[in-house]
Amino acid sequence: MSTPIMENQDGFSALASTDRVAGQLYTDPDIFEAELEKIFYKTWVWVAHESEIPDKGSFKKAMIGRQPVIVTRDRKGSFNVLLNRCRHRGASVCEPDKGKANGFTCPYHSWSYSLDGQLRGIPYPEGYEGVIEKKDMPLQKLRVESYAGMIFASFNADIEPLEDFLGDAKLWMDRFMMQGAGYGIKVQGEHKFRFDGNWKIQLENTTDGYHFPIVHRSWMASVDAETADMLSFMTDENAVTHALGNGHSVAIMVPEHVDLDADDGTEELQERFRHIIDELSETMPADQVRRVVRSMHGAGFNLNLFPNVAMSMSFFRVLRPISVNETEIQHLALGLDGGPESVNRERLRIHEHFQGPFGFGTPDDSEAWDRVQRGAYANPEMPIMVNRGLGREKTVDEGWKTSHVTDESGMRESYSQWKKMMSDD
Repeated sequence: MSTPIMENQDGFSALASTDRVAGQLYTDPDIFEAELEKIFYKTWVWVAHESEIPDKGSFKKAMIGRQPVIVTRDRKGSFNVLLNRCRHRGASVCEPDKGKANGFTCPYHSWSYSLDGQLRGIPYPEGYEGVIEKKDMPLQKLRVESYAGMIFASFNADIEPLEDFLGDAKLWMDRFMMQGAGYGIKVQGEHKFRFDGNWKIQLENTTDGYHFPIVHRSWMASVDAETADMLSFMTDENAVTHALGNGHSVAIMVPEHVDLDADDGTEELQERFRHIIDELSETMPADQVRRVVRSMHGAGFNLNLFPNVAMSMSFFRVLRPISVNETEIQHLALGLDGGPESVNRERLRIHEHFQGPFGFGTPDDSEAWDRVQRGAYANPEMPIMVNRGLGREKTVDEGWKTSHVTDESGMRESYSQWKKMMSDD
């Protein structure tokens, strides 16, 4: 069976058009393998937030596609991303998920490496034919750059500068960080889970406002009226999605919280935070109390950074492709670095209520993603529709394609970048 999307086109470009994508994108293992090579091993991939490796000697393990890496802060305070593979026989040199170290030593034959990947020692080197030059055998080092505390890495040494790749998403990254309310942002907890579905199903979800009141009906019923009203954006004409270029997009759910530093003083603070307001008011000026409490739910939008991280209201969501029909998700809860502990505890409770493993949001989303994957195997050549709002999509002054937050502009932007990267030689 063929569909109009496949006619008169060649290669991967035949699988994605403006208003639909082929169902095989979720089910074909050959397409998945090509995605690893052409996307995850070619572009900038998010690996850490600076707060996760705060000191010299701090490290964190991460994955780029199937390849394990170590993110380190070396003795000079510089960030490094190193392939977690000994140059001798290929064993991993780091097993803890995170921590502090002076370097890394292979447990198999004790080849040892510095925090920036340089080979420091080889036991019994006289057994080798000739001389092994340590400077020629470091851990493989990836290209690494950061913006707004977000650390990205790439296997592609010739890739464009990170800031060029992020483009107009930088404005929204800056706005997202305003939820620090004058403090820095830190990761204060994380949890992982896997779902039985393709990674692009989750990529689509972050800027999909259409599903929210349907899939998350139970969560909406569990919160106070003020919170439910804040997230009732279905008919709000100011709740929009912008396609930002290079696969990035932003979905605005709470327009009045897009710029948390812009406060005209008219918004009433939620009564549910009265205990926080009373406590902070004892030691903090009223304008700062207001700034902190207004940012309790995070930013008023979800920012999707192609291909693997979402800066979603008050947490980071990181996806890792495992196979064509399995994806790992990591949720990182955010707090105020140096801010009041009572505020960070409250933010954790909010996170647990929706994103946590026993919360309302994550289990409901995961069920939907699983069902999309199961359905995709029923006639994989049948296209997946991403045409909602196409007719009312407009280009705003900033040059962003824009439509309502319930529309699929964000998905179309992701697949435009997918098509571009998958068509490159």
